[in-house]
Amino acid sequence: MSKPTTMRTHTCGDLGISDVGATVTLCGWVANFRDHGGLIFVDLRDRYGLTQCVFDPAIAPEAHTVAERVRSEWVLQVSGRIRPRPEGMINPKMTTGAIEIEATTLAVLNQSLTPPFEISAESDAGEDLRLKYRYLDLRRPPMRDFYDREGFIDVETPFLTKSTPEGARDFLVPSRVNPGMFFALPQSPQLFKQILMISGFDRYYQIVRCMRDEDLRADRQPEFTQLDVEMACVTAEDVIATTERMIAHVAKAALDLDVPLPMPRMTYDEAMLRYGKDAPDTRFEMLIRDVTALADETDFRVFKQVIQAGGVVRGLCAKGGARLTRKEIDDLTPFAATFGAKGVAWMKIDATGPTGPIAKFFNDDQRRRLLAEFDAGENDLLLFVADTIPVTCRSLAEIRLNVGRKLGLVDEAKFAFTWVVDFPMFDYDEQEKRYVSMHHPFTSPRDEDLDRLESDPLKVRAKAYDVVLNGTELGGGSIRIHRTDVQQRVFNLLGIQEADARVKFGFLLDALAYGAPPHGGIALGMDRCVMLLLGLKNIRDTIAFPKTQKAVCLMTNAPGPVDDRQLQELSIRLAPEVKAAQNAQK
Repeated sequence: MSKPTTMRTHTCGDLGISDVGATVTLCGWVANFRDHGGLIFVDLRDRYGLTQCVFDPAIAPEAHTVAERVRSEWVLQVSGRIRPRPEGMINPKMTTGAIEIEATTLAVLNQSLTPPFEISAESDAGEDLRLKYRYLDLRRPPMRDFYDREGFIDVETPFLTKSTPEGARDFLVPSRVNPGMFFALPQSPQLFKQILMISGFDRYYQIVRCMRDEDLRADRQPEFTQLDVEMACVTAEDVIATTERMIAHVAKAALDLDVPLPMPRMTYDEAMLRYGKDAPDTRFEMLIRDVTALADETDFRVFKQVIQAGGVVRGLCAKGGARLTRKEIDDLTPFAATFGAKGVAWMKIDATGPTGPIAKFFNDDQRRRLLAEFDAGENDLLLFVADTIPVTCRSLAEIRLNVGRKLGLVDEAKFAFTWVVDFPMFDYDEQEKRYVSMHHPFTSPRDEDLDRLESDPLKVRAKAYDVVLNGTELGGGSIRIHRTDVQQRVFNLLGIQEADARVKFGFLLDALAYGAPPHGGIALGMDRCVMLLLGLKNIRDTIAFPKTQKAVCLMTNAPGPVDDRQLQELSIRLAPEVKAAQNAQK
């Protein structure tokens, strides 16, 4: 039996005569529907099998009314009681042929266009048609018999694919046989794993190489290994629970480390307010607090000017931080400047109360309330940044880590896992004057925020989640958009016109139109996981042949120039200044 999810108790191949009397919920595609003079029979299919559902107007009139309009390949959720089939109606060729579901409720999860060929074991459709609609062809039973014994299926996805905007720059591969055309190396298998869910594979995983042409740092490489997972008929809770069990299993097997489950969670807003970043290091306290209202009451002109300009004042309390020298405190200002802050204000707390450059701007009542806000006492150090919200978050997040390590507050032997949930769907790019996706354009908005998509997009929350270890993101994922109307609304908001969407994502939009189930998943960076679990500081220490921070392989001297003949075969001509620079190096 497959594991239940929040949307279904069983799959369409689980149930037999021993389950008679049980109340169950199934999700699947309509394989067949028949109206027998009042009674409506629907054969519900998923990759595990087929179950017959009966809709009787005398038992469940509302469900029967909905069932009257369903058609082939619609995605349904059916609940009801299992009963034995009548005498003479048992189908010995089906694993579920001895039972049927007496349906009591029916929800249409998605509709489908009429398929271009019959989704059945035997298909007379031509190969070209089947390959064009591969997501439908893969629903046919012969395409899955080999995998039916496993809960998740390991499916290899293409390395040469279409260039689509997914967050980072693509690595492009010119096509020799199609001059002027380019493949892209995969940033992730995002679109393909969604196609697999639409194809009915239900549970997919892959350990896959991904490539992104982006600026590098200690925990990032241009090519990396990713554990990619996708599940159908699930909510975020199902994906999170499955991922937690996997992480706990790996930690126990690799390090004999017991990871308490469920892992702690916090919202994106809480993470940004308390830790200054969406990947919080929860191994120590020293939480950031907003004191804008209190700061506005003081006589400190710097604070008041920032507040009047629409900024905020936030700070943190470093327990025992009064032992830091004046030089160590002053050095925080140029450190914070690298993250955009114009300065760092501070107070030390001694036996008489707050002292330091800005203490005189607070009266006795304001000092008392300030200490209460931070739970500050003797020998503590208060640090403040006044600026825009993004600058304040970035700078205080790094100050927190810097000072925390100086004071020995960070337990380097500890493993602190945290989920961050309820990310915003969108951000606004001030430079380009347009909305952009916080994750990717296929992330689903929360149902209760759908009405805000056009009216207040920055308040729309996503069904997105990241798992964080010791202040570093291990992986992230989301529940995907499975309805074409919602996907088009998101594209419209992002400025992706319908014609552009057809060019860039046409195959996904076509697939969504043929009955896409609710689905979601997650991707975890395996190199990064190994780095953190082993306590390493640089991801390059986990890779046999890594690239430098400038994306160069020093062993092979890649990337390198190629001769003119190769370029001619690929219909590529170098810019004159690039050619001149190459000649100068010879």
